[in-house]
Amino acid sequence: MGNTNPSFLNGIPELLLLHLLAEREMYGYELVKTIQARSQETFHFGEGCVYPILHYLEKAKLLKSRRRKVDGRSRKYYHLTAKGGRRLAELRGEWKAVTAGVSTVLGWEHA
Repeated sequence: MGNTNPSFLNGIPELLLLHLLAEREMYGYELVKTIQARSQETFHFGEGCVYPILHYLEKAKLLKSRRRKVDGRSRKYYHLTAKGGRRLAELRGEWKAVTAGVSTVLGWEHA
C-alpha cells in the first residue's frame, strides 16, 4: 500500500487500537509501531492519526490512562475499560460482516 493508507480504512485504527489494548497496556508510540510491525508494514497510522483516536476513546470512557516513568521519561499508558471491551466486540462483529460481504461479492471464500 505504500506509505499512505487508502481512505476506505476509516474506522480501522479504532478497531486495531482496542484490540491491541485488550491484550495489554501500551503507550501511544508503542501502539503506532506495533500496528506497523504486526501488519508487516501494510499500515502506517502515524502519531497524528493514533493520538487523536486515543484521546477520543479515553473521553468516551472506552480507555483509561495513567502516567508512568520509564527510563526517566514520562509516558501515558492506555488500557481498555469494560465499555471498551464491549465496543471492541461490536467492531469485531461489524468487521467480520464487512469482510464476509466483500469476499462474497468478489467470489472469494470466507470463514
